[in-house]
Amino acid sequence: MGARVFVVSANKEKLSAATKLGAQHAIHATAGEFAKAVRGLTEKRGVDVVVNCVGGPTWAESLATLARGGRLVTCGAVAGAKPKTDLRRVFWNHLTIFATHGGTRQEFLRVLNFLGTSTRKPIIDKVFPLNEARWAHQRMEQGKHFGKIILHISN
Repeated sequence: MGARVFVVSANKEKLSAATKLGAQHAIHATAGEFAKAVRGLTEKRGVDVVVNCVGGPTWAESLATLARGGRLVTCGAVAGAKPKTDLRRVFWNHLTIFATHGGTRQEFLRVLNFLGTSTRKPIIDKVFPLNEARWAHQRMEQGKHFGKIILHISN
């Protein structure tokens, strides 16, 4: 959709899958210095938007990747809910932080409409029957999924 996409992960297979889907830059995050890599790839400018779904130690680095006036969108805290934040970075660089836990019914309908009328399709990792929810959750906790895990309710 015209964005220059950077993906950060500690999982090499997920990085490979992301590049196959069109990500221009795949950064391995084992060393915990992905902000430095992003800054290098953007000639020290940084990026306009970061989506951080894990929190924890990635939070401060996510802020450090942002360009002046950048936006961080957060929707999870599986790696920790109380990360250290230097608030000076937020106000000195005019950063905006957005948080979401889901959406309204109207927003969900807009997403469904978008998916129905565009060529974009969600990435589905695996579909589990509802009675296997335990295994679906275990897959997610282990970080083995790439994309969404679906629970199917049969009649």
